[in-house]
Amino acid sequence: MKTAVVVAVCLWGALSLGVRAQGLTWSDVENAAVSWTGTLPCDNWDCDCAFSRPRGCCCVAKRYNLLEDTLNNRLKTLQESLAMLQGGMAKLIDGVQVVFSAVHDLTGISRCFGPFTNPTPIPYREILLNLGHGYNPALGAFTAPRDGLYFFSFSVASNVGLAGNKMYNWVSLMRNMTAMASVWEDNREDSEDSGSQTVLLPMRVGDQVYVELQSGRMLCDAGKLNTFSGHLVYPY
Repeated sequence: MKTAVVVAVCLWGALSLGVRAQGLTWSDVENAAVSWTGTLPCDNWDCDCAFSRPRGCCCVAKRYNLLEDTLNNRLKTLQESLAMLQGGMAKLIDGVQVVFSAVHDLTGISRCFGPFTNPTPIPYREILLNLGHGYNPALGAFTAPRDGLYFFSFSVASNVGLAGNKMYNWVSLMRNMTAMASVWEDNREDSEDSGSQTVLLPMRVGDQVYVELQSGRMLCDAGKLNTFSGHLVYPY
Protein backbone atom coordinates (compact mmCIF):
# COMPACT_ATOMS: atom_id res chain seq x y z
CA MET A 1 0.00 0.00 0.00
CA LYS A 2 2.88 2.39 0.82
CA THR A 3 4.38 1.81 -2.61
CA ALA A 4 1.05 2.64 -4.19
CA VAL A 5 0.84 5.88 -2.23
CA VAL A 6 4.36 6.90 -3.35
CA VAL A 7 3.41 6.19 -6.93
CA ALA A 8 0.26 8.24 -6.53
CA VAL A 9 2.12 11.26 -5.11
CA CYS A 10 4.98 11.21 -7.61
CA LEU A 11 2.74 10.65 -10.63
CA TRP A 12 -0.09 12.96 -9.64
CA GLY A 13 -0.57 14.36 -13.09
CA ALA A 14 -0.81 10.96 -14.78
CA LEU A 15 -3.06 9.36 -12.23
CA SER A 16 -5.42 12.26 -11.99
CA LEU A 17 -6.40 11.55 -15.60
CA GLY A 18 -8.26 8.49 -14.36
CA VAL A 19 -10.28 10.35 -11.69
CA ARG A 20 -12.30 13.50 -11.58
CA ALA A 21 -10.20 16.67 -11.15
CA GLN A 22 -12.93 18.39 -9.10
CA GLY A 23 -13.48 17.12 -5.53
CA LEU A 24 -10.43 14.84 -5.61
CA THR A 25 -9.62 13.33 -2.19
CA TRP A 26 -6.63 11.41 -0.87
CA SER A 27 -8.67 8.20 -0.91
CA ASP A 28 -9.43 8.82 -4.57
CA VAL A 29 -5.72 9.15 -5.31
CA GLU A 30 -4.87 6.06 -3.26
CA ASN A 31 -7.54 3.98 -4.98
CA ALA A 32 -6.43 5.21 -8.37
CA ALA A 33 -2.84 4.24 -7.58
CA VAL A 34 -3.79 0.73 -6.48
CA SER A 35 -6.00 0.14 -9.50
CA TRP A 36 -3.58 1.65 -12.05
CA THR A 37 -2.88 -0.87 -14.81
CA GLY A 38 -1.36 1.31 -17.51
CA THR A 39 2.28 2.06 -18.29
CA LEU A 40 3.99 4.41 -15.84
CA PRO A 41 4.78 7.71 -17.60
CA CYS A 42 8.37 7.88 -16.48
CA ASP A 43 9.62 10.12 -19.28
CA ASN A 44 13.37 10.72 -18.73
CA TRP A 45 13.74 9.27 -15.24
CA ASP A 46 14.10 5.67 -14.10
CA CYS A 47 10.85 4.32 -12.65
CA ASP A 48 12.49 1.06 -11.70
CA CYS A 49 15.04 2.90 -9.53
CA ALA A 50 12.47 5.30 -8.13
CA PHE A 51 10.02 2.65 -6.95
CA SER A 52 11.78 -0.72 -6.87
CA ARG A 53 15.39 0.01 -5.87
CA PRO A 54 15.57 3.64 -4.54
CA ARG A 55 18.57 2.77 -2.33
CA GLY A 56 20.41 0.66 -4.90
CA CYS A 57 23.98 1.58 -5.86
CA CYS A 58 23.15 2.24 -9.50
CA CYS A 59 20.20 4.45 -8.63
CA VAL A 60 22.17 6.43 -6.03
CA ALA A 61 25.08 6.78 -8.46
CA LYS A 62 22.80 8.43 -10.99
CA ARG A 63 21.71 10.98 -8.42
CA TYR A 64 25.30 11.74 -7.44
CA ASN A 65 26.29 12.08 -11.08
CA LEU A 66 23.47 14.59 -11.55
CA LEU A 67 24.61 16.48 -8.44
CA GLU A 68 28.20 16.48 -9.71
CA ASP A 69 27.15 17.81 -13.10
CA THR A 70 25.10 20.57 -11.47
CA LEU A 71 28.02 21.55 -9.22
CA ASN A 72 30.47 21.59 -12.11
CA ASN A 73 28.15 23.79 -14.15
CA ARG A 74 27.84 26.24 -11.27
CA LEU A 75 31.63 26.32 -10.79
CA LYS A 76 32.07 26.96 -14.50
CA THR A 77 29.61 29.85 -14.29
CA LEU A 78 31.48 31.30 -11.29
CA GLN A 79 34.82 31.00 -13.10
CA GLU A 80 33.41 32.78 -16.14
CA SER A 81 32.00 35.55 -13.93
CA LEU A 82 35.37 35.93 -12.18
CA ALA A 83 37.17 36.13 -15.52
CA MET A 84 34.77 38.85 -16.66
CA LEU A 85 35.35 40.76 -13.41
CA GLN A 86 39.13 40.52 -13.80
CA GLY A 87 38.85 41.68 -17.38
CA GLY A 88 36.72 44.61 -16.30
CA MET A 89 39.26 45.60 -13.62
CA ALA A 90 42.13 45.36 -16.11
CA LYS A 91 40.20 47.54 -18.54
CA LEU A 92 39.43 50.04 -15.78
CA ILE A 93 43.05 50.31 -14.69
CA ASP A 94 44.12 50.14 -18.34
CA GLY A 95 47.65 49.11 -17.40
CA VAL A 96 48.46 52.55 -15.99
CA GLN A 97 50.69 52.61 -12.89
CA VAL A 98 51.08 55.97 -11.21
CA VAL A 99 53.53 56.13 -8.31
CA PHE A 100 56.41 58.43 -7.39
CA SER A 101 58.88 59.06 -4.59
CA ALA A 102 61.43 61.87 -4.35
CA VAL A 103 63.92 63.32 -1.85
CA HIS A 104 65.11 66.84 -1.03
CA ASP A 105 68.78 66.64 0.01
CA LEU A 106 69.84 69.17 2.69
CA THR A 107 73.58 68.54 2.87
CA GLY A 108 76.75 70.30 1.77
CA ILE A 109 76.55 73.88 0.53
CA SER A 110 72.76 73.83 0.29
CA ARG A 111 72.33 72.66 3.89
CA CYS A 112 69.38 75.04 4.45
CA PHE A 113 66.28 75.73 2.40
CA GLY A 114 64.71 79.12 3.15
CA PRO A 115 63.70 81.45 4.58
CA PHE A 116 61.81 83.12 1.70
CA THR A 117 59.51 86.11 1.59
CA ASN A 118 56.83 84.09 -0.20
CA PRO A 119 55.62 80.48 0.14
CA THR A 120 57.94 78.33 -1.99
CA PRO A 121 57.49 74.76 -3.32
CA ILE A 122 60.20 72.39 -2.10
CA PRO A 123 62.14 70.96 -5.09
CA TYR A 124 62.48 67.25 -4.39
CA ARG A 125 65.00 66.72 -7.15
CA GLU A 126 66.35 63.28 -6.28
CA ILE A 127 63.82 60.90 -7.83
CA LEU A 128 63.59 57.38 -6.44
CA LEU A 129 60.58 56.30 -8.48
CA ASN A 130 58.36 57.97 -11.08
CA LEU A 131 56.08 55.46 -12.83
CA GLY A 132 53.58 57.24 -15.02
CA HIS A 133 55.82 60.36 -15.10
CA GLY A 134 53.38 62.39 -13.03
CA TYR A 135 56.09 64.03 -10.91
CA ASN A 136 58.12 66.96 -12.26
CA PRO A 137 61.38 67.54 -10.30
CA ALA A 138 61.89 70.97 -11.88
CA LEU A 139 58.63 72.18 -10.32
CA GLY A 140 58.58 69.84 -7.34
CA ALA A 141 54.97 69.11 -8.27
CA PHE A 142 52.90 66.07 -9.14
CA THR A 143 50.26 66.42 -11.88
CA ALA A 144 47.44 63.87 -11.96
CA PRO A 145 47.45 62.03 -15.32
CA ARG A 146 43.87 60.77 -14.78
CA ASP A 147 40.87 61.12 -12.51
CA GLY A 148 41.04 59.01 -9.37
CA LEU A 149 41.74 58.68 -5.68
CA TYR A 150 45.39 59.35 -4.78
CA PHE A 151 47.51 58.73 -1.70
CA PHE A 152 50.21 61.25 -0.75
CA SER A 153 52.75 61.40 2.08
CA PHE A 154 55.57 63.75 3.00
CA SER A 155 58.17 63.87 5.75
CA VAL A 156 59.78 67.00 7.17
CA ALA A 157 63.08 67.10 9.07
CA SER A 158 65.32 69.97 10.21
CA ASN A 159 68.47 70.39 12.31
CA VAL A 160 69.32 73.94 13.42
CA GLY A 161 72.58 72.91 15.06
CA LEU A 162 73.00 73.94 18.67
CA ALA A 163 70.39 73.86 21.38
CA GLY A 164 68.88 77.31 21.80
CA ASN A 165 68.74 78.02 18.07
CA LYS A 166 65.16 78.44 17.03
CA MET A 167 63.47 75.76 14.97
CA TYR A 168 61.09 77.59 12.70
CA ASN A 169 59.50 75.52 9.97
CA TRP A 170 56.06 75.17 8.48
CA VAL A 171 55.47 72.86 5.53
CA SER A 172 52.12 72.25 3.81
CA LEU A 173 50.89 69.76 1.24
CA MET A 174 49.08 71.83 -1.40
CA ARG A 175 46.47 70.83 -3.95
CA ASN A 176 45.94 73.53 -6.57
CA MET A 177 47.18 76.27 -4.18
CA THR A 178 45.02 75.03 -1.26
CA ALA A 179 46.63 73.52 1.87
CA MET A 180 45.49 69.95 2.54
CA ALA A 181 47.82 69.03 5.45
CA SER A 182 50.68 70.68 7.36
CA VAL A 183 53.62 70.02 9.69
CA TRP A 184 55.27 72.80 11.71
CA GLU A 185 57.75 73.53 14.53
CA ASP A 186 58.29 76.79 16.44
CA ASN A 187 60.47 76.43 19.54
CA ARG A 188 63.98 76.78 21.01
CA GLU A 189 63.94 73.53 23.00
CA ASP A 190 64.71 71.16 20.10
CA SER A 191 67.78 71.47 17.93
CA GLU A 192 66.41 68.87 15.53
CA ASP A 193 63.01 67.37 14.90
CA SER A 194 60.87 65.72 12.24
CA GLY A 195 57.26 65.06 11.35
CA SER A 196 55.15 63.51 8.62
CA GLN A 197 51.67 63.55 7.10
CA THR A 198 49.64 61.26 4.89
CA VAL A 199 46.43 62.10 3.07
CA LEU A 200 43.97 60.64 0.53
CA LEU A 201 42.81 63.10 -2.10
CA PRO A 202 40.32 62.89 -4.97
CA MET A 203 42.02 64.27 -8.08
CA ARG A 204 40.99 65.30 -11.57
CA VAL A 205 43.22 65.23 -14.65
CA GLY A 206 45.59 68.19 -14.44
CA ASP A 207 45.25 68.77 -10.68
CA GLN A 208 48.60 69.49 -9.06
CA VAL A 209 49.96 68.53 -5.65
CA TYR A 210 53.18 69.87 -4.18
CA VAL A 211 54.82 70.50 -0.79
CA GLU A 212 55.36 74.15 0.11
CA LEU A 213 57.60 75.86 2.67
CA GLN A 214 55.71 78.81 4.13
CA SER A 215 57.19 82.31 4.07
CA GLY A 216 59.81 83.17 6.70
CA ARG A 217 60.41 79.49 7.58
CA MET A 218 63.41 77.24 6.87
CA LEU A 219 64.65 73.65 6.83
CA CYS A 220 68.30 72.90 7.64
CA ASP A 221 70.92 70.15 7.60
CA ALA A 222 68.64 67.11 7.63
CA GLY A 223 70.38 65.06 4.95
CA LYS A 224 67.87 63.07 2.87
CA LEU A 225 65.09 62.96 5.44
CA ASN A 226 62.74 65.32 3.59
CA THR A 227 60.67 63.16 1.23
CA PHE A 228 57.55 63.40 -0.92
CA SER A 229 55.68 60.35 -2.27
CA GLY A 230 52.34 59.41 -3.78
CA HIS A 231 50.44 56.89 -5.87
CA LEU A 232 47.14 56.29 -7.57
CA VAL A 233 44.89 54.14 -5.34
CA TYR A 234 42.23 53.58 -8.01
CA PRO A 235 40.99 55.50 -11.06
CA TYR A 236 37.47 56.87 -11.48
